[in-house]
Amino acid sequence: MVFKVLEELAHNYNLTRLIPLSATGANQLYSGMQSTQPIVLKVSEEQETLAREAAALKAFSGYGVVKLLAYQKGVLLLERAVPGTLLESYFPEKDTDALAVACTLIKHLHQAPITHNHEFPDLKQWLIPLDQQWDIPQNYLNKARDLRDQLLATSAAPVLLHGDLHHDNIVQHGTSWIVIDPKGLIGEPAYEVAAFIRNPLPELLALDQAVQIIHDRITQCAHLLEVPRQRIVDWCFVQSVLAWTWALQDKWDVEHFKHLTAIFNKMDE
Repeated sequence: MVFKVLEELAHNYNLTRLIPLSATGANQLYSGMQSTQPIVLKVSEEQETLAREAAALKAFSGYGVVKLLAYQKGVLLLERAVPGTLLESYFPEKDTDALAVACTLIKHLHQAPITHNHEFPDLKQWLIPLDQQWDIPQNYLNKARDLRDQLLATSAAPVLLHGDLHHDNIVQHGTSWIVIDPKGLIGEPAYEVAAFIRNPLPELLALDQAVQIIHDRITQCAHLLEVPRQRIVDWCFVQSVLAWTWALQDKWDVEHFKHLTAIFNKMDE
């Protein structure tokens, strides 16, 4: 069945040399060529998620994202970044340089206009899972809810956000860096930074060492983006608890998210 679908897509889009790259959950990635154009083909069973990614790529077009070549239900055809080096390759030796790259891209992304007829969720919707009861310490849940409410009530002007901008979603294309895999949501710019700040982070670091790395990242981002440092700290805590709820929902190992939440909680002590 998979081979037949690939045959049809190859015929419809004039694709050759399709090679599997990875398969994660419901998503399958292939590299290949469209005439002389290097491409990535993304096939997904999560059709609604893929449709929103396509909409986000269109909305961000010209503002630092990978080029969307074609979209149909369950399928994305993308320009392939060459050489395609991930920004994660900068960690840990060039972590400061990686932050500078990310902040430059964030500024560019947030210049994309928000259309009146968009269908992207806003942050308030995105954060609804925090209102449910989870197997998470109650003090963490309460703190995340309180901070969320305060941050939403005092938000800066909304922009179109990537929603999951970390080191693995920034790739080298020629001599530049571009962004892939946007989620697409509407919210204040400070929210964007948290995913990058918490990734990557060595799992075996002592808590105090991890806090220092995170502290340095937040300080640099606050300076480069001209965002209050405490606002970034607060969003980082909210996002770490939110990611913990997602991990529980999907039955993932939650130890990483426990560690992250403890780090951001300690920054307020």
